[in-house]
Amino acid sequence: MTAPQAQHISSRDNALLRDLRRLSQDNTAYRKQGRFWVEGDHLCRAALARGVQPAVGVFSESFWPLAPAEWAQAAIKTVVIPDAFFADISGLESPASMGFVIDLPVATALQSGVASVILDRVQDAGNVGSILRSASAFGFKQIIALKGSAALWSPKVLRAGMGAHWGLHLMEGVELAGLASLALPIIVTSSHRGAFLHQALLNHELPKPCIWALGHEGQGVSAELEALASLHVRIAQPGGEESLNVAAAAAICLHASAVV
Repeated sequence: MTAPQAQHISSRDNALLRDLRRLSQDNTAYRKQGRFWVEGDHLCRAALARGVQPAVGVFSESFWPLAPAEWAQAAIKTVVIPDAFFADISGLESPASMGFVIDLPVATALQSGVASVILDRVQDAGNVGSILRSASAFGFKQIIALKGSAALWSPKVLRAGMGAHWGLHLMEGVELAGLASLALPIIVTSSHRGAFLHQALLNHELPKPCIWALGHEGQGVSAELEALASLHVRIAQPGGEESLNVAAAAAICLHASAVV
């Protein structure tokens, strides 16, 4: 098959390029535009593997003649821009030479009875992306980000998620009141209270399926969310550290109660 006709852009003031700069550099621009930007081989390949059709494919002039057919033909619209322009819009230190603009998934309601992870004001994009990867790996298919959490479709979270986004049901800006519809026990992590995770696992005290609540990097889970919990757990740290990074704690907890 031959590649579709591509539009070549030669002006830095092109409206699409202005939108791309915002999407790649502004963590919340996707909310205004209703679409987001992914760049590079891994994320683009992960999107296509999940059956996602990009709205726009963007290629640098030097890469376009070399682009694999499945990338060149993937998007509804394809544009080719000078390499220097691609460097301007890229969010990477070393621009990847191609990327996709993808429409945000249609907003849906919280899914009841689904193994989930609640993010309570987790603010570091790297932590959030890492938690999404762990959730996807261990069968927790719904991510519920309470207000104050990092933007789930921001460029940094997308890069840290490494493609996990497309296997998850993502909800943003959820209020505590909305959690009542989930109909599953909530487990809250803490560094200083509750049963030790390994003991709860040995004693078969971890409910399956369940919902794990992970809190702010410094403040932990809010008192209001703690009040909704069915179980509090902590991770034994025989080495003596005060606490674990929230993403590391999430990986340990989600693996311990993995849904199989």
